[in-house]
Amino acid sequence: MTLQKRQGQRFLPYGANYLNWSDMHELQQVIEQSVLFRYQTESESMASRLERTVGERLGAEHVLAVHNCTEALRLALVSTRPAVGDVVYIPAVTFVAVAGAVLSTGLIPVPVDVDETLALDTSLLPADARRVIVAHMEGAVAPLPATVPFVIEDAAQALGARFPDGRHVGTRGYAGAFSFHHNKVLTSGEGGLLVTNDRAAWEEMRCYHDHGSARKPGRYPTWNEDAYYGENLVTSEEVAAIQLQQFRHLDEVLAGLERHYRIASQELPDRSDIALVPRSPGDVKISLRLRLANRELRDTAVERLTAQGIANWTLGKYFLPEHPVLAGRRSLYADGFPWNLAGAVPRALTRDGFARTRSLLDRTLCVPLSPELSEQQQATAAKLLRRTLETM
Repeated sequence: MTLQKRQGQRFLPYGANYLNWSDMHELQQVIEQSVLFRYQTESESMASRLERTVGERLGAEHVLAVHNCTEALRLALVSTRPAVGDVVYIPAVTFVAVAGAVLSTGLIPVPVDVDETLALDTSLLPADARRVIVAHMEGAVAPLPATVPFVIEDAAQALGARFPDGRHVGTRGYAGAFSFHHNKVLTSGEGGLLVTNDRAAWEEMRCYHDHGSARKPGRYPTWNEDAYYGENLVTSEEVAAIQLQQFRHLDEVLAGLERHYRIASQELPDRSDIALVPRSPGDVKISLRLRLANRELRDTAVERLTAQGIANWTLGKYFLPEHPVLAGRRSLYADGFPWNLAGAVPRALTRDGFARTRSLLDRTLCVPLSPELSEQQQATAAKLLRRTLETM
């Protein structure tokens, strides 16, 4: 029987393994009060309590709870008051939702090549860049460009990570977006948060996310005299309640990940053809990232680990220049909107046609860590990982 089956590990544990009905006090309160809509009552809603809690925890002045991280990215982009067809520079290695958020806002995504850590290479950005999305992939803190007016941090996989100056990721740029999808640090199945220290931007986001008006709790619906069109991206009370329960376990999750990372990295075999991709002290260590000598060895490692029930994944699926949405400039609109506005916009920014990036992705393997395991269980898992890698 594999370690995964013996200890009940799931492929993507993290916050999901901290969900416990006896601990769901906030959700029980919502159900008992029979109020699932955040603007139904004049008292503090569960969503407002969540936003206040997150702001205090992350050091963000303004927080908005939404359905998912993709919506948070779209809201951040809309609040910059762009013109349709404007360019947004995004990492060449990230989830396709980033490109989708840009396109669905009527803007044009331009992938930018990445550095050795797979973070957007800020040195490739043009001097006139106005909008950039930087992704803190795999919990790794990415550098931010210094002179771009609208830097949006995609911190979907990095809740709790910190910059070297101690500030939380998501709070240094113009805005930061977080995800509560099932495979994130904390989870409510779906869910997202948007943070900013710009009050005017937050007011724009808050209005757009609820049909273009700032709502008055307990008096829904009301309309601003200067209302503009928007969408319904308002979170629900039960989702906010689950997220509050998850936030109470954030320190526990982060500490468990840190401990498992320390144990597992010390157990790695001494092989010249397998290297640990280093992490910074402020990273959220959701996985070990291994760099192997070649793709063949990487594929062998995937086969051996999978056979032993050890969860793992590769990162080629995150290479956006080869995704159909960008490679084929796909659109559901008859006129190809917004790609039809791209004109002379470059398809990508790269020094070598992504040759180095393809090589990095072909040789990179990620092994998720399990914060919910005891120290002894983590040590057992680390030893099984070492023995499996030694057999190659």
